[in-house]
Amino acid sequence: MAPFWKSMPSTPFFRPHRTGTKIHVQESTPDPSMNPRRHSCRRILLISLLILLILSVALGIGLGIGLTRNKSSSPDSDNSSTTDNSTAPSLRVNYTNIWSPAAGTPWQIELQSPLTNTSLNVPIYDIDLFTNNATTITTLHRTNKKVICYFSAGSYEDWRSDASQFSKGEDLGKGLDGWPGEWWLQTNSTNVRKIMQARLDMAVAKGCDGVDPDNIDAYDNDNGLGLTQSDAVDYVNWLTDEAHARSMSIGLKNGGAILDQVVGRMQWSVNEQCVQYGECEVFRPFIEQGKPVFHIEYPDSTPDVSASEVATVCEDEGAKGFSTVLKEMGLGDWVVECPSD
Repeated sequence: MAPFWKSMPSTPFFRPHRTGTKIHVQESTPDPSMNPRRHSCRRILLISLLILLILSVALGIGLGIGLTRNKSSSPDSDNSSTTDNSTAPSLRVNYTNIWSPAAGTPWQIELQSPLTNTSLNVPIYDIDLFTNNATTITTLHRTNKKVICYFSAGSYEDWRSDASQFSKGEDLGKGLDGWPGEWWLQTNSTNVRKIMQARLDMAVAKGCDGVDPDNIDAYDNDNGLGLTQSDAVDYVNWLTDEAHARSMSIGLKNGGAILDQVVGRMQWSVNEQCVQYGECEVFRPFIEQGKPVFHIEYPDSTPDVSASEVATVCEDEGAKGFSTVLKEMGLGDWVVECPSD
């Protein structure tokens, strides 16, 4: 924008006087007693002072407008016309700090209870966000292990410490089949997203390197909320923005139907039972991009699984290159790790 003084009219500072409808120019009679040169200098001085005064006023107005604009655009402004950013990332993005594990990296997942055994010879642990404290995560970090923190992003769990913050009348859909105490969440809800932001903040406070948000695939279930694949894509992308804004990585939990629309932004996949259901090829794009597929199978015979059952899972061609473990459905400490390819 041009400075204010450049847009001012070029009208002379000594204007003609108006009388009625005619204009009469006021003429001055020279005073013989005055020195003409001194008179000219005074006029130049007065004009210069007047120009400086006008410039000062213009600069002051311009500065005032700039400050007003800056104040109205400040995050602390109370201007009611500003956009509601309650679901925007709360921290600046620093992509250089986002951890990205390599395809084929071994791992362990334990969600059933607080982690007590940190001695397993794997570089990555996936543990529950709520039941594990910062001390546990620090202990893992001291042995050069990375920590993924699990929470359910798509279901209400009535035993969680923040359960009372959900609106049962607006945020909850139908119950999850086979999982007592859980209901599908309305992931488009502003309230639900605020709660998830708080969970991500908890993950930051505890020192998690990444997050494992579960139950984002309501579209594939009788959720009672009309949630679709488009809703899931929007929600997963939002979760990704929020995690990355906090310098944490994030993975896609199952959700094969939306994989093509989100794989480029995720750091890994967590898949359950793709060998059992013949779906492993769906998740291969992660491997092709050098990202791990953390893969779990739940043999019926666990923990007394036979060598042939282990071979069936670990030698499956569809899961080649995956980070595969055999676990009990409760996801306790017990694990059989498939050899790396």
